[in-house]
Amino acid sequence: MTDSNAAAERARAGAGEFTEVFNRVKAQVGRLIVGQEEVIDGVLTALMCGGHVLLEGVPGLGKTMLVKSLGEALNLNFSRIQFTPDMMPADIQGTMVLTETEGGGHELTFQQGPLIANLVLADEINRATPKTQSALLEAMQERQVTVGRRTIRLDEPYSVMATQNPVEQEGTYPLPEAQLDRFLFKQIVSYPGEEEYAPILERTTGEQDVVIEPVADAETIVRLRAVARAVAVPEVAQRYAVQLVMGTQPNSDYAPDSIGAYVALGSSPRGAQGLILGGKVRALLAGRFSVSTDDIRSVALPVLRHRILVNFHAQANRVTPDLLVDDVLQSVEPPHTAS
Repeated sequence: MTDSNAAAERARAGAGEFTEVFNRVKAQVGRLIVGQEEVIDGVLTALMCGGHVLLEGVPGLGKTMLVKSLGEALNLNFSRIQFTPDMMPADIQGTMVLTETEGGGHELTFQQGPLIANLVLADEINRATPKTQSALLEAMQERQVTVGRRTIRLDEPYSVMATQNPVEQEGTYPLPEAQLDRFLFKQIVSYPGEEEYAPILERTTGEQDVVIEPVADAETIVRLRAVARAVAVPEVAQRYAVQLVMGTQPNSDYAPDSIGAYVALGSSPRGAQGLILGGKVRALLAGRFSVSTDDIRSVALPVLRHRILVNFHAQANRVTPDLLVDDVLQSVEPPHTAS
């Protein structure tokens, strides 16, 4: 049996459990979070891919509650970091502290910080200084934390869910492109619809507290990540992902005119990786074991919107990355439909 056939068999064998666990976790989170189905799907998809998520929205839309309820539904080691300008890297990584021994002596012991967990909520991440923000980079990319000469491997699954307010900019430090690129998805948390306010108020102001029940654990998530990785990627889907990413890069043959006019920096290859990984999860949820170009398209917006750096002309004309991603999707046809 070839490696590709073996991978397909692993995907088929675990597909039922994958969909079942995904839907069970989504149902538990939905007991507390009203609406925001696209955001919940995106967060769960990123978690199943082994990626990190940036949640952007004004205060009060349930971003923190969403991540907290996800940790409860998955029974993961969860920690929350409330970022402030005076926070130092040691505050989140951990530090060596002097402790007293039983014999009356003293010794240096490591006291781990909140960054060492399975699911980390980085609340208002753009309020931390660049020095503290950079402390997240090693954990997000290398799955380890280095303090002095001590290197600590982080247990899997490991995922950072960060929040930021897009409006309030006073006292904030915008994330650099290198750090934005570490996030697999950027999800926009929007205002609820009128019909959603009643259930929100019932769940948050009533007598009974909503209790989230654990329906999975860390071992399950690690196993299901392997199932998602085993989904096949046909050459046509891979080529489409590459062309979409190149379509965000100025001067590329696949870039529409709007990219050349309004984009200073396009997506890196991590964008293509994100399209493939997200597409694998979407394929499994649809009962398929091979990624289609439609799967790639379905995750293009959350994967690419934060990987496009717009120039001054775009800001002056209020051209957003979302509009530019839409232009790329309309301009770059899937290879099998190209004339």
